[in-house]
Amino acid sequence: MKKVGVLLSGCGVQDGSEIHEAVVTLLALDRAGVEAICMAPDVEQPRVVDHVTGKAQKGDRRNVLHESARIARGKIRDLASVHARELDALVLPGGFGAATNLCDFATAGADAKVNPEVMRLVTEVHAQKKPLGFMCIAPALAAAIFRGSGVRPRLTVGDDGATAHAMEQMGATHVKRGVDEIEVDEANRIVSTPAYMLADRISDAAIGIERLVKKIVEMAG
Repeated sequence: MKKVGVLLSGCGVQDGSEIHEAVVTLLALDRAGVEAICMAPDVEQPRVVDHVTGKAQKGDRRNVLHESARIARGKIRDLASVHARELDALVLPGGFGAATNLCDFATAGADAKVNPEVMRLVTEVHAQKKPLGFMCIAPALAAAIFRGSGVRPRLTVGDDGATAHAMEQMGATHVKRGVDEIEVDEANRIVSTPAYMLADRISDAAIGIERLVKKIVEMAG
């Protein structure tokens, strides 16, 4: 059975993984007969948000690994313990956590720094020529990971001009795509989709996510 890593960034669109994107990803992988290996970094969130009010909760402390475990129903691993040799592919759902907990793109833009364990695993997977999938805001993280490496990934975040500009400053090529579309970078074995960068409904986001998962599984051979 193929094994696909799902790298989570917390629980909740405003300060972690986008839950709909993560769950649709896990469902699509399961339907494809693939074992999903969920993981997250064991680090503290720099920002916690009340999802009722949308306001930051000062003084509230949450751990990215522990929060991500809510989505994975407890079946999750510390990212530091996961290696590319265990995986056939790796997928990163979006949500603001991808831009705050896995890297600091949300505040630093094109100067974003990436969590060292995220950098390690993604570059390991890429070096082994295994497919990578990024959705929603996560392609900005991909651009930060490959910045200065000589790899120029082709990615999409839909049609968000500011994010696309920052990604191109980091050396990526941005391609406009619709919510139901995927961008396939065959040379770098990277697939991306806009998901909730464009979606208004879970059914809209699901189309692109399911296509991304199908392509990733196909590329994994």
